[in-house]
Amino acid sequence: MMLKDFLVNSGTDEKLAELILFLSRQAQLVKGGFLTSCLKTPSGECTKNVYGEEQMALDKYADKIFISGLQETQLARYVATEEQEQVIEIDHPKNNFGVVIDPLDGSSLIDVNLCVGSIIGIYPGHVLEKGAKMVAALYILYGPLTVLTFTTGKGVHEFVLDDSGEFVLKEKDIRIPEGKIYAPGALRKDYLPAHAKWIEHLEQSGYKLRFSGCFVADVHQILHKGGVFTYPGFKGREKGKLRMLYEANPMGMIIHEAGGAISNGRADILTIIPETISQITPIYVGGKKEIRLIEKFMADGL
Repeated sequence: MMLKDFLVNSGTDEKLAELILFLSRQAQLVKGGFLTSCLKTPSGECTKNVYGEEQMALDKYADKIFISGLQETQLARYVATEEQEQVIEIDHPKNNFGVVIDPLDGSSLIDVNLCVGSIIGIYPGHVLEKGAKMVAALYILYGPLTVLTFTTGKGVHEFVLDDSGEFVLKEKDIRIPEGKIYAPGALRKDYLPAHAKWIEHLEQSGYKLRFSGCFVADVHQILHKGGVFTYPGFKGREKGKLRMLYEANPMGMIIHEAGGAISNGRADILTIIPETISQITPIYVGGKKEIRLIEKFMADGL
């Protein structure tokens, strides 16, 4: 079943379905920029200079695709992306949706041909609201297959881009299984005490470390194989590194709808009202068992 048919059959609001379909169509445009970038060098290799300009160009490229498309279609009122300093308000919008976007998560991995992704959350209005108010969240994973995973609060569903350019249903009503994978960001030497104790507990319990450096790819693996992803607060960055609006909330909604949970170590991130669009947060996202454990360690001050 194609994505557009699935949205209709599942009773998705027409305006929301139109927005999701538009966002899905941007996948091929974003992916097309990868090869163009690689071919810029005479050798045909993906490279970047000492300032990281090539990767920055790809981030900006993806950002422009999403923003210009939303401005042209007028399918949303507000757009906030990781590449922009302020929320963009679109003139004469058809709908009141607010869209938050990490246009190209993991872009530093493109030059070594590893998975990268786009993360998107959709609000019924302005984006400076708690994540629990989102009406939809989705991510696009650009890997051996181009995969779109989304939720509108009625289960988590996965689609694969076929040869004709259509997203076709691969799996519906995904539930996060029990698993023993952990994907940990930050350096071990900088772990804070409760987090270090939690990691030690996971390792003693037989958890295997799997970390690619792409948030989308790592959480996608957790969704299908179980376990937990974390990018915690650490020495010098106690408030964490990842963005609440663009990364934590959309991926948190998807994992939550699949039967998992997301936390900053002390509370459900989806219940927190962000103060700014650039707000950062520690992240623990995955199985409920692992999330309950870190919250216990944090509460106990271990």
